[in-house]
Amino acid sequence: MYLTEEVKQIEMVDMYDSKMIEIGYESLGEFGMKGRRYFRKGGENRTHQVHVFQHDNEYEIERHLAVRDYLKSHKKEAHTYGELKERLAKEFPNDIAGYSAGKDNFVKNLERKAMEWRQKNK
Repeated sequence: MYLTEEVKQIEMVDMYDSKMIEIGYESLGEFGMKGRRYFRKGGENRTHQVHVFQHDNEYEIERHLAVRDYLKSHKKEAHTYGELKERLAKEFPNDIAGYSAGKDNFVKNLERKAMEWRQKNK
């Protein structure tokens, strides 16, 4: 599951870290993206992700929703992305930088296609 939420003040989300941890999420703060709060659940077999953005962070909100919706509507692309992530996770089990670099070009292309698709389908 992939969930994106908006809030009035992003810093206020930090008050709920312990509650998220109680229900099984890891609280990862901005996790490389200024102005976001990121939570994930499931450890190695991740089952849920929550991205929280301040309401005025329109570009990041739009980008995340576009990718989510594009992948839901393009099953073959979602499958290809999943296979890439699995291969990279095996290749870089303890190297998040290597894992991220390995999917960088795919993700940039995916985001571009998703944003174009979203604009056409509004």
